[in-house]
Amino acid sequence: MRVGVEVGGTFTDLVAVEGGRVVVTKVPSTPKSPDVGAFAALTASGIDLARIEDLGHGSTVATNAVLERKGATVAFIATAGFRDLLFMQRHDRRNIYDLFYAKPAPPVRRKDCFEAVERLRADGSVETPLDEAKVRAELLPALRDGGYRAIAICLLNAYADPVHEKRLAALIGEALPGVLVTCSHQVAREFREFERASTTLLSAYVQPVIDGYLHRFEHKLADAGFKGRFTVMQSNGGRLPAEAMRQSAITALYSGPAAGVVGATRQAARSGYKDLITFDMGGTSTDVCLVQDGRPSLAAETEIDGLPIRTPVLDIVSVGAGGGSLAWVDDGGMLRVGPQSAGADPGPACYGRGGTEPATTDAHIVIGTIRPGAFLGGRMQLDGEAARRAFEPLAERFSLSIEQAAASALQLADANIVRAIQLVSTERGRDPRDYALVPFGGAGPLHAARIAEELGISTIVVPPNAGVISAYGLVASDYTKFDAVTRKMKLDETAAREAGRIFAEMRARLAAQFADMKLPGTLDYTHTLDMRFVGQAFEVGVEIPANRLGSLDAAYLAELFADAHHRTFMHGANLDRPVEIVTLRVGATLPIGGAPKLDREKLEARAPEQAQIFHGEAWLDCARHTAEALNAGQEIAGPAVIEGYTATTWVPPGWTAGLDAADNLILRRSP
Repeated sequence: MRVGVEVGGTFTDLVAVEGGRVVVTKVPSTPKSPDVGAFAALTASGIDLARIEDLGHGSTVATNAVLERKGATVAFIATAGFRDLLFMQRHDRRNIYDLFYAKPAPPVRRKDCFEAVERLRADGSVETPLDEAKVRAELLPALRDGGYRAIAICLLNAYADPVHEKRLAALIGEALPGVLVTCSHQVAREFREFERASTTLLSAYVQPVIDGYLHRFEHKLADAGFKGRFTVMQSNGGRLPAEAMRQSAITALYSGPAAGVVGATRQAARSGYKDLITFDMGGTSTDVCLVQDGRPSLAAETEIDGLPIRTPVLDIVSVGAGGGSLAWVDDGGMLRVGPQSAGADPGPACYGRGGTEPATTDAHIVIGTIRPGAFLGGRMQLDGEAARRAFEPLAERFSLSIEQAAASALQLADANIVRAIQLVSTERGRDPRDYALVPFGGAGPLHAARIAEELGISTIVVPPNAGVISAYGLVASDYTKFDAVTRKMKLDETAAREAGRIFAEMRARLAAQFADMKLPGTLDYTHTLDMRFVGQAFEVGVEIPANRLGSLDAAYLAELFADAHHRTFMHGANLDRPVEIVTLRVGATLPIGGAPKLDREKLEARAPEQAQIFHGEAWLDCARHTAEALNAGQEIAGPAVIEGYTATTWVPPGWTAGLDAADNLILRRSP
């Protein structure tokens, strides 16, 4: 049995797969104690924990720790003269017309930043040895007096040789054995001092939080009889055992959205769709990602709360448009939707938990696409009158009917999502019309057709149990780990040979790490060079085919770089200019050996009910079907509503929907 438990902002989802049996459970999240909601999902599912072989988990614990500034009390150690690195940051200004603009604040006080006397040159040679006497006499007593739970060490040019970082960490470990120490060479062995320092600090900041969370969860699991492998999702779309995640907590930052992309990609591939735009609309936000030939786009860097994080992540764009997103009026009198959310507590007005402001879910109840008595298969009753009352003030404000106000809010939510999809497609040289849209999350299939129309997309693939695809992704994902190292080399034959040698070292290092994690098997590797013209400030990622690793030469690498440069900047690369290699990256993946199938629960065929949906400016008569009662090959013409246990799909006029052999619901737009 494989089980995935994903903690979202509004609901905690569980998917259990054993042979041909699928168990799906949704329970409200508990934001103050996410592990409580996660364990509640396990309890509600009725699963015998002793039978679980593989439990995958994803949560927002690391994200919330940073956003809410609830991480550990942390100290930061830099090379002498670089104490203020985290506060000086880059000499940019995000909002150039804001007279009160301030740089994003790191989660550390200046008085908690310290210096170590040492200096390495950019080639890794020692200019100033580490002054161990001063460390013992001054630095260690100051750290002891500070009462820190975690310490981040980021020394100048440690990416070239971590000898000083390792020695300093050893000295701190001897003097302060209970303190967690994170070194920059462990989390981001790359150049660019501020980004490396920010990544190291944030990793140290969330590490005790993640460590405590995982310990509590593991103890609960053990007490309930769990004896299987407990794994945690990473932002890069792969899992690692929980023990390994304690050493790289920062990689769990966006585990939930990443799991959703993996689950959607695996399920859409069963129907032969590999070029996708995934679209996850949950309770709090919407996350979109572009998938090319079955591989989600990967970015080398992301940020949270304005602070950069240099670690591989799926290239996901998020907007504040979810089922709990609130409709409101701004200072200019314009209607807006999100990013504020009703969340899980109190939730939208229709939840009946004290919420009174209009949310996206309330809007769907008003226009008829969600039935109050059918939410979560009837297991959760919603208050339809409360939803209407929530929209009354907006309707009065804009002289609209309640239905028109609700429809307007949904249009604005759609516009926010369309913009996010354009960021990952058209603004990166990809035409969205060449892709299939894969909506999931509880609200995704309700909005998919309108969004597809805006983008000119003609095919939509709705997975079975679309509301829990992120949880499914936790059991369908492989084990993955990345390594990166900066080595600046002007491109010539010597550099090409050296790149091949460093790649071999990195593969060996990753293989040893998988062995330490007790994950046996044959690893698949990806190899990428970050390259640029000499004098440029930013690099282009160049993926190296596996069959050429043993015969790298300068001319071949230059040709690959020219092609990648053209795809990125849409103009030819002048190869008469000198090119340099900057950073080498290797990804190691251990496939799980066949992702489990995610099928709908099958019900006997039943006649559709009649319903009315407010669409455009009028009420439309339409059929209301039950997703679990559909048969493969059955075609449904819009307008129609297809209700499932975890998600409802809206099929507007001009669209048809049909269930295929892979249990995916395929929507097609009429020519």
